[in-house]
Amino acid sequence: MDLLNGNVKQIYLKYLTASFGSALITSVYGLVDMVMVGQYHGPTGSAAMAVIAPVWNIIYSFGLLTGIGGSILFSSSRGKSSDSGKGNEYFSAAVILTALFAAVLWCSLIFFEDQLLLLFGADETLIPLAKRYLFPVKFCVPVFLFTQLLSAFLRNDSNPGLATKAVMIGGVFNIIGDYLLVFTFDLGIIGAGIATVGGASLSLAVMITHFFSAGNTLKFVCPPRLPAKAKQILMTGFSTFFIDIAMGILTMLFNRQIMRYSGANALAVYGIIVNISTFVQCCAYGIGQAAQPILSINFGAQKLDRIQKLIRYNLITVGVVSGIWTSLTMAVPNSFVYLFMTPTEEVLQIAPLIIRCYCLSFLLLPFNIYSTYYFQSVMKPGTSFVISVARGMVISGTLILILPIFFGGNALWAAMPVTELIVAAFVMYSMRRILKSEKAVK
Repeated sequence: MDLLNGNVKQIYLKYLTASFGSALITSVYGLVDMVMVGQYHGPTGSAAMAVIAPVWNIIYSFGLLTGIGGSILFSSSRGKSSDSGKGNEYFSAAVILTALFAAVLWCSLIFFEDQLLLLFGADETLIPLAKRYLFPVKFCVPVFLFTQLLSAFLRNDSNPGLATKAVMIGGVFNIIGDYLLVFTFDLGIIGAGIATVGGASLSLAVMITHFFSAGNTLKFVCPPRLPAKAKQILMTGFSTFFIDIAMGILTMLFNRQIMRYSGANALAVYGIIVNISTFVQCCAYGIGQAAQPILSINFGAQKLDRIQKLIRYNLITVGVVSGIWTSLTMAVPNSFVYLFMTPTEEVLQIAPLIIRCYCLSFLLLPFNIYSTYYFQSVMKPGTSFVISVARGMVISGTLILILPIFFGGNALWAAMPVTELIVAAFVMYSMRRILKSEKAVK
């Protein structure tokens, strides 16, 4: 596939189909787990899954850090030169970094499990359930990081279809395994954990087959100046990493504030929102990941007309995703409650206000997430960094902490809509400025 000269729309749609499938099926792991555990254990199970959510955010974020950061540099270097050697140096450095991060996270989850769960908002009732889910996960932490890494590099090595196929196979295994292990074999929440580990392991195994294909150009080499390359990868991928790590931190803050101001039933509803929001984020990831290889290589070749054409297609897709998910959550909030758990009357009474208020953020969330991929791809990591930190920590974290103090517990649910609005204003200003400067240079 000729990313530099082929039809931009056709290439984008092909990558979009592949990346959408990959990103959405990845989110299915958590979504199906939430549905099965909520139906089996009720609101307590949903609350336990909300406590576990930051664990996944942290694990996946480090895989994205090295995968997105390394693959952008890999692709950009190939846009500047047909020599694949430089690109493989970035690939190899990313693999080494991923292995280091996997070792640290693996040890942290094994030795500090209770402390982490307490930090993420668990109480004495929720900790035993959360630990049962995490028991099989603790054996396979590196699998989840390397799945994210290889998925990013396969897209940039002109094999997005295999990345999608791998994640879909793992996702189907996870769905079937969830039902069989949770209900048929009556294992409950630990069965969901086993199914998730099995699905991820199967996905990784399928991705590895790329290295034996004729089209593979990824090769492990001894990268010269490894510290410098590692720094480049971390700086380039940091914004995408921060989106996920910040989601984990925000989930932790929400969990603690909800338990302080509203109680376990509200936390169970928030557990539903976490999964819906993750699904919407994955839609945005799909758009960004489809655009990134095309943007990066064309930016490296300075083909600015193709970049501007691609941005128009990206923004249309963002608008469609935003409209669909905002409409669904506004129109039928309690349908999501019934999907994710066997609810009590109290949960059904409080859920519509909580879901509708929080999910207004879906109007702008896909646009803001897509923008981080855009700024990374055109080598503006500083702007992407500012967006990620403001959205993921500074503005959102401040609002989560102060809104309930001044306006009561229900004001907590307005934190994310207000955050996305402020960030979107900055994103539009920054994108307009960059596009104007590119036209002036041209």
